[in-house]
Amino acid sequence: MTDGLFLGVVKRGVRRMWALELGSRRLLARSRWELRGSCQGCGSCCERPSIRVDAVVWFLPMTRRAFLAWHRHVNGFELVGTERSARTFVFRCTHFDAVTRRCDSYATRPHMCQDYPRVLLDQAWPELFTGCGFRVRDREGVRLADALDEADLSSEQREELKKRLRVD
Repeated sequence: MTDGLFLGVVKRGVRRMWALELGSRRLLARSRWELRGSCQGCGSCCERPSIRVDAVVWFLPMTRRAFLAWHRHVNGFELVGTERSARTFVFRCTHFDAVTRRCDSYATRPHMCQDYPRVLLDQAWPELFTGCGFRVRDREGVRLADALDEADLSSEQREELKKRLRVD
């Protein structure tokens, strides 16, 4: 299902507004995390997009319905489940082709798709999909790496800890 002209224009406008808001937020608060690598086109981020929402969207039926309707009609996200503990909606993207692992509306994809995985850098401990070509590095990790180098550990233990703590 590809986007038509009208839907493409609407999505581009919303994407620009979101980009402005996200950019201003990032200017004000420098992230602890740095993103390295590049997209390998695995499509893992497209299979089951999920969106964590605030309490207003989660608990108020009218805002919840509006939110879900927007994502269904504008972004092509069909609700397939929820994660109550995280107030997260899990979707199936109608634009994602599981065979080719490509988006049929790539030029007008939602900003959350366009900005993945940078959108995760605001989290306390960003988790990327297995096989993702990107990796997250701790900007403050130099001191931690030095401490690990001085610790009484085997080289295997040290490397495993550096990997898990995202320290180069």
